[in-house]
Amino acid sequence: MNAIHQIETNVPKFKDKKRKLWMLGLVIPNIANAAMLGYQFGPKRTKKFFAVAGPIALHGLIPLIDKFLGEDSENPPEEAIAELEADPYYAKIVNFYIPLQYIANIYGNYIASRDSTPLFDRILIGTTLGLVNGVAINTAHELSHKSGKLQHYLSHLCLAPTGYNHFRIEHPYGHHLRVATPEDPASSQFGESFWKFWPRTVSGSFKSAIEIETRRLERKGLSFWSIHNELLQGWAMSAAYHGLMLKVFGKNIIATQITQSLYGITLFEAVNYMEHYGLKRQKLENGRYERTMPVHSWNNNSLFSNILLYQLQRHSDHHAYPTRSYQALRHYENVPQLPAGYTSLFLQVFIPSYWFSIMDKQVINYYQGDIDKINVYEPAKEAVLQKYNQYFQAQATEAL
Repeated sequence: MNAIHQIETNVPKFKDKKRKLWMLGLVIPNIANAAMLGYQFGPKRTKKFFAVAGPIALHGLIPLIDKFLGEDSENPPEEAIAELEADPYYAKIVNFYIPLQYIANIYGNYIASRDSTPLFDRILIGTTLGLVNGVAINTAHELSHKSGKLQHYLSHLCLAPTGYNHFRIEHPYGHHLRVATPEDPASSQFGESFWKFWPRTVSGSFKSAIEIETRRLERKGLSFWSIHNELLQGWAMSAAYHGLMLKVFGKNIIATQITQSLYGITLFEAVNYMEHYGLKRQKLENGRYERTMPVHSWNNNSLFSNILLYQLQRHSDHHAYPTRSYQALRHYENVPQLPAGYTSLFLQVFIPSYWFSIMDKQVINYYQGDIDKINVYEPAKEAVLQKYNQYFQAQATEAL
């Protein structure tokens, strides 16, 4: 017995090598704050550069750093998960994003409100704030999976600037239930361009959230218009935020506010588009879908973008264990792998022909040429079959 105890105590305790690096998750709002400082006090010729610093960082600088730093080699062992989950340090980092987010929005709206700021610059400032608030939807995502009511309200606080408060309801109770099925508005389909997906997911998720919250309230004998409706609470928070911003800064910020919301939502839905493209849970003999497994999400292990996004790219583990916190998520090798991190794929997503050229054959390969196993966008099915007919046949033959 003593020998066994000695062996167990000699097992080295897991140490999170990224522990201090997680603080980099706060860099996005600080990019915006630094950019607004540069806009306010920098020379006139640099103002537009600072106004659009957010997209420059997202689509240029961050992908370069991601490529340079490469893959994350650390995977926490199963026995370390409980201790990682119990450590309050990680939750504090997530929560601290929120005051930095609001400082960036207040400062950005102040700069946009000045009469000396041209309309075009106000729109550019909106894109930088949109990056902050788009990443804040991911912060809301981390919080929305927690069980505490405080975390849910903090999630709504993150979502207030974009007005995307229905996400707090639809994502954990809708998307996670229907993920990688044709019925899920948040799972992109094979042959579906991002610009077809965007209106489908935004409208479908909004409708789904209303249905989910209506059913929840009905089970409690309450109407949709009850004060206990979390959607109404979230929308009220968003209305209060935008009303206060307009009261304080005036109508000059309208273009900035519209831009930040649209850009932030678009960035987040671009990530949604990448996460499950073409993947499909198969139906069982009883007509129900198989349970969600790691293979129903595209995974990526790029170090820097995972640090910035609370390891959202370890999406396979997230859907297998939805309540698991970001610091405890693990990488899987034997699941569909994206060719690069999210930040490196935004531009490809926005150019459908580019996206299809790098992803379609990966989907076909994964399902060994069996189109019935792929989550196909029905309006594009004939065109897809015609385009990849020989490739489908070759993969199917190779699988035999």
